[in-house]
Amino acid sequence: MALINILDHQTIDKIAAGEVVERPASVVKELVENAIDAGASAVTVEIKDGGTSLIRVTDNGGGIEKSQIHNAFLRHATSKITSADDLTKLVSLGFRGEALASIAAVAMVELISKTPQELTGIRYVIEGGMEKEQEEIGAPEGTTVLVRNLFYNTPPRRKFLKQPQTEGSYVADLMEHLAMSNPDISFKFIINGQSRFYTAGNHELQEIIYRIYGKEIAAQLVPFHYEDKGIIIDGLLGKPVINRSNRNYEIFYVNGRYIKSTLISKAIEEGYREYLMQHKFPFCVLHFTIDTDRIDVNVHPTKMEIRIADGPAFYDTVMRAIHEALHETEMIPQVSLADRKEEREEKTNRTTEHKKVSVPEPFEKRRIAETASCPVKSDAIARIYQKNQSNRSQPDSDRVRETADYHVTAKATVKDIMTQKPVQMELFDDKILSEQARVHFEIIGQLFDTYWLIAYEDKLLIVDQHAAHEKVKYERFMKRFREHDIASQTINPPIVLTMNGKERECYLKHAEDFEALGFMIEEFGGNDYAIRGVPLDLYGYEEKEFFREILDELADESVTGTPESIRIRIATMACKAAVKGNMHMNREEAEQLIDELLTLDNPYHCPHGRPTIISMTKYELEKKFKRIVT
Repeated sequence: MALINILDHQTIDKIAAGEVVERPASVVKELVENAIDAGASAVTVEIKDGGTSLIRVTDNGGGIEKSQIHNAFLRHATSKITSADDLTKLVSLGFRGEALASIAAVAMVELISKTPQELTGIRYVIEGGMEKEQEEIGAPEGTTVLVRNLFYNTPPRRKFLKQPQTEGSYVADLMEHLAMSNPDISFKFIINGQSRFYTAGNHELQEIIYRIYGKEIAAQLVPFHYEDKGIIIDGLLGKPVINRSNRNYEIFYVNGRYIKSTLISKAIEEGYREYLMQHKFPFCVLHFTIDTDRIDVNVHPTKMEIRIADGPAFYDTVMRAIHEALHETEMIPQVSLADRKEEREEKTNRTTEHKKVSVPEPFEKRRIAETASCPVKSDAIARIYQKNQSNRSQPDSDRVRETADYHVTAKATVKDIMTQKPVQMELFDDKILSEQARVHFEIIGQLFDTYWLIAYEDKLLIVDQHAAHEKVKYERFMKRFREHDIASQTINPPIVLTMNGKERECYLKHAEDFEALGFMIEEFGGNDYAIRGVPLDLYGYEEKEFFREILDELADESVTGTPESIRIRIATMACKAAVKGNMHMNREEAEQLIDELLTLDNPYHCPHGRPTIISMTKYELEKKFKRIVT
């Protein structure tokens, strides 16, 4: 019989570390979250070789008291909670008390920290879970943690790490998410001695997105705020024109914590459903503030998952809030005639401008005012800052005056940063697709028997007649579906099909939906059912297969409201019934189509997510004809 061994402390720590420290990015996440919990207003992260040889995290937070340094590296030692009851009211990012112990178990760690109350700081060294050194040193307020040679004592773990460049990209992605989760904190990220990005800590989320994703993305964002029933949502919704092919750009935070949640993702996508094509996903950055007693973050050691109480109601709230916000926004894509060379030059100019900006290190940030509204934009401002840094020995009155000059100059807004050229960046004051604007439409004519050209103020509008007509038809069908008014076509002989238990249960659950869609179905004995009528607009469309397709998809759906399968089939009906491209329409028909399009809640996209209308500005045309030289 095998003996039951009691593992030693070091082995236990190494095993437990595997749950918390998967790769260098895990270390950075835990250390930066500690810095945030410590009240830091500036954090610098530096890595080398993807974080395998060095990770340095420096903050200007409250520091760690000398007497608490040893306890900080004990497993399940934390200052965030005192009992299990505190788990229901967590406001900190960390709480498990595992991070420092886990990191120290598989790396060489050096910590330097000083609190505001103490005259000197402390330097503490621990390697592989074993204490090596502890001494008093001079240090600025805050904490610096250096992690060297990650997994040096666990070769199998180190062997499974990817190339340094790949590991570094994981850390970069993490830092971007951390920066967006804390717009009030200045972050600086350095890879192999080169500055990758920084943020100003000026509370401007859109400015951070501009620096990370560029002007094109930042220009297509819609401010979003919702507050009701113990839920607050703030952030930015991307217009459908910047959709993506995966969910990587659905970024959301719950009580300041970056998480992954299928429930929230599905709610966001359902809110966007009318505006995106199938298999396309939105860009959004949202901050959720939820009562702590309604969520559980103690699900996994990585703290990336949460449970939300009353999930269906939460789903419905988020979906409706996003849908209503998008409904109030102008959604006509603006087409640019700039060629790729011009776009590359603009990108190069933006990158060069970023390199000019000087951002203070964490310990320096407190020596200048912490309330600047945006990062330094020009060499002139940078010189003021550098002069302040080099002349700290001058009289206090002079330093105060020059610091004030720095702030007055630095009050540039996010809009100033992003609009370097006269390109429209804000939403239209009045919607183009409205009855008020309609009277000013000048229909020029039809192009390629597919598109209608319309002049409106300083814009050229281009309407896709098929997409527009398909959307009008779709809304008509949906109205008739909701009112049980879709016409049916009787078929003789009827279609008889056999349903198994699961299919029969699904059909009975959605019998009213099938009836509203135009199906006439009755029992035929045993497990057989007879289809005696089908939707008129789909007559001759292999009715049996069509019914089966809907039934199979409904069996896998759990979304509230009108089932997605029904909407998809109604969209198919609308597409079949709509006027096609390469079909001539006269002006009267076009006028009628445009008038009816304006009556819809969402006239901007067809049921499959394609735009019904795009616009081109007079400015873009004149720039192309060299009437405007930039």
